[in-house]
Amino acid sequence: MANSIVKVQDGYNHEKMTEDLRILQNTSPEIEVIPIGRSVLGRSIPAVRLGTGPKEIHFNGSFHANEWITSLLLMVFIERVVQSCNSKTSFDGISIEAILKDITLWIVPMVNPDGVELVQNGFLTDNNPYYRTVLEANKGSTDFQNWKANIRGVDLNDQFPAYWENECNRRETNGPAPSDYPGPAPLSEPEAQAMANFTLEHDFQLVIALHTQGEEIYWGYRNSEPPESQRIVQQFEKVSGYKAIQNVDSDAGYKDWFICQWQRPGFTVECGKGQNPLPVNQFWSIWPKTRNIMLASLFA
Repeated sequence: MANSIVKVQDGYNHEKMTEDLRILQNTSPEIEVIPIGRSVLGRSIPAVRLGTGPKEIHFNGSFHANEWITSLLLMVFIERVVQSCNSKTSFDGISIEAILKDITLWIVPMVNPDGVELVQNGFLTDNNPYYRTVLEANKGSTDFQNWKANIRGVDLNDQFPAYWENECNRRETNGPAPSDYPGPAPLSEPEAQAMANFTLEHDFQLVIALHTQGEEIYWGYRNSEPPESQRIVQQFEKVSGYKAIQNVDSDAGYKDWFICQWQRPGFTVECGKGQNPLPVNQFWSIWPKTRNIMLASLFA
C-alpha cells in the first residue's frame, strides 16, 4: 500500500523497525510497545501488544539473523491490524477489532537485532568488541549472508532448556559459529533470556515462531504437543499450502521449549523457499500464506 508506514524494502533492520513502531504507536492508542530485554550489543528487543482480550497468543521472528524477512512480515501484519482497527474495516474479511476484544496478541518482530545488522551491513568499523570472534567464526570472510547466530556466534534457536544437552551432542559445533552452536549453557545469551522471561511472564495459549526455508510447519515435540495441535496445523495447511511436519531430529528450540514446558500448541513456520536471506522480492508471494496462518491462529 502506497501510504503504508512499513515499507517492504531490502535491508529492513532494527533502526527502521524501531522508527516504524514509534510512528505506529503514535497513530493508534490500541498498540503498546514495551522492551522485553536487550541484545548483546544493547539494542532493545521490543514486544508489541495488540488487543485486550483474556486469551494470549504470541508470534516472533528473526531468531535467525539471515531470516530477517520474517521481521518485515510481522511488521506489515502489525500495521494491517492497526489500519483495520483505526478504519473500522475488515482485515482480509475478518473483523480484527472484534477479535481483539477476546484476544491479546503479543508480537516480537526481531529477536536477534545484532545478527540482523551483521547480515545486512557487516562491520562498519573494527571497533565492535566481537569483531575478531565473529571473523574467526566466519573463517575470515566479511560476507555474512550465511550468518544465523547472534553477535557472539550462538544460535539463539538452540538455546532453550528442552533437551539442550541432546542438541549439543547432535551438533558438531563446539564454539562460536555462523549457525548451530548452542552456546555454553541454556539461556546463556541475553536475547534468549529475554524471550524465555517474556514467555514465563505471560499465559500464552499458542505461539508461532517465523523462520524461512521450506514452506513447512513444524508442530510436534517429543509427543508433548496437545491433541488440538494437529487440528490447528491442518487448518494452517489448508489456508497456506505449507506442509505440516510433526517431528524433526532437533531439540532446544523456542517452539520445542514452549511445547515441552506447557503442553500447548506451538509452531515453527518456515516461510518461503530458496537461499537465505530470501530476497525481498519474494515478500509478496510469501505474505498471503503467512498472513493466512497468523489470522487462522486467532481462531484456533
